[in-house]
Amino acid sequence: MKPFALIAALVALTAATTASAQNAGQISAVRNGANCPRCNLFQADLSNLELKSKNLSGARLRQADFSTAIMNRTSFAGGDLRDVNAYGAVLTGASFARADLTNASFVGAYLQGANFSGARLSGVNFSGAEMNRAVGLSQGQLNGACGDDSTLLPRGFSIPRCR
Repeated sequence: MKPFALIAALVALTAATTASAQNAGQISAVRNGANCPRCNLFQADLSNLELKSKNLSGARLRQADFSTAIMNRTSFAGGDLRDVNAYGAVLTGASFARADLTNASFVGAYLQGANFSGARLSGVNFSGAEMNRAVGLSQGQLNGACGDDSTLLPRGFSIPRCR
C-alpha cells in the first residue's frame, strides 16, 4: 500500500472508531430531556441535570457521569452502566433491573425505591448510599459490591466494606 493510501486508511479507521464510540446527537437529545432507549450514550456527561421519568432502557451508558443528577423514576433496565459515576445522584424509583452496573460508583447516591432485580453489582461502590427502601436486591448481589458504615441497606442485608 502506498504511504498516502495507508495514512488515509488510518484516518478513516480512526474517524469510524470515534464515531461508533458514542453518539453525540443522542447524548444531546437526552441532555435536553428526550427518552432514548437502546441509545449509545457512552461516556455521556449527564451530571447536574434533572432528567425525571426518562426511558433509557437498554442504553449503553458505560463510563457516563451522573454526578449530582436528579433522575427519579428513570428506567435503565437492561442497560450497560459499567463504570458509571453516580456520585450524589438522586435516583428515587429508578429501574436498574437486569442492568450491568459493574464497577459503578454510587457514592452518596439516593436510591430509595430503586429496582435492582437481576442487576449485576460486581465491584459497585455504594459508600454512603441511601438504599434502605431499594427493591429486588439479593445478598448475593451485595456480596460482590461494597459500602461503608453510612450505607443504608434494606433490613437484613449487609455489604462488604470498600477497601
